[in-house]
Amino acid sequence: MEAFEFTLGDAEVCGHDVNVHGWDAKVCGHDVKPGPTLKLSACRITGIDCAGKSMLRNIFDRHELVRYDVKQICASLPNVFGQISFGLIEIHRECNQVVPVCTNCGVNMGEYFCEVCKFYDDDIGKEQFHCNDCGICRVGGRENFFHCKKCGSCYSVALRDNHSCVENSMRHHCPICYEYLFDSLKDTTVMKCGHTMHCECYHEMIKRDKFCCPICSRSIIDMSQTWKRIDDEIEATVMPEDYRYKKVWILCNDCNDTTEVFFHIIGQKCSHCQSYNTRNIAPPVLPQ
Repeated sequence: MEAFEFTLGDAEVCGHDVNVHGWDAKVCGHDVKPGPTLKLSACRITGIDCAGKSMLRNIFDRHELVRYDVKQICASLPNVFGQISFGLIEIHRECNQVVPVCTNCGVNMGEYFCEVCKFYDDDIGKEQFHCNDCGICRVGGRENFFHCKKCGSCYSVALRDNHSCVENSMRHHCPICYEYLFDSLKDTTVMKCGHTMHCECYHEMIKRDKFCCPICSRSIIDMSQTWKRIDDEIEATVMPEDYRYKKVWILCNDCNDTTEVFFHIIGQKCSHCQSYNTRNIAPPVLPQ
């Protein structure tokens, strides 16, 4: 076992960056993710020996400390000056297992504790809870969320029986900012097609007049009024004689139907769902 000692606050110790206020800390080359606002001023994490890679300064040789592999957490007491930093901890009392309160000295490691995730947090106002199906801890209150088995993630109760399911839809990156959605702390939304993205990315996309899903190109809002305006524009725009009776094959992004329609410079309308969210495709190959 190799022990990694770190404390609250930003510091640089022996050339290693330490930041435990946020999610990440780098200690002796390890990326440690104990959780936000983790109370580490009175504890020490003992993790798996990393086979001599703890002192490697090359970022490509470093790796994350897997919280599920943490075997022991040791309560530590500061010296008489009350300072909490590397090299100033003079008493260590080892706990036999990862527990919320040290069985030897009674130090409370955190107001919230998850035995599965080895997760500690002092800010219980975030209403943390562990989802067994997701396998991680989430915030926002258990009563405000439900786990969708098909989508593979927790959603707001407002979406229960009110969203299109796409298998493992949350286990991919946001198509706008490319942050991984499953364990993101930002609010997410489920579009009409069932694909997901961050709420702030969704509203930014709408603000920029983008009304199609970046993944499947299906319309994400009611476009019926827009289609009516396009109908009026097409009726008022007469095509030249050479193109007036030209036909093309289209694929509708909204209903996935393929049809042959008259070509128009403004757009081609799906004869099945009346949508203009279409694209030209090659004619189907007829069997010989």
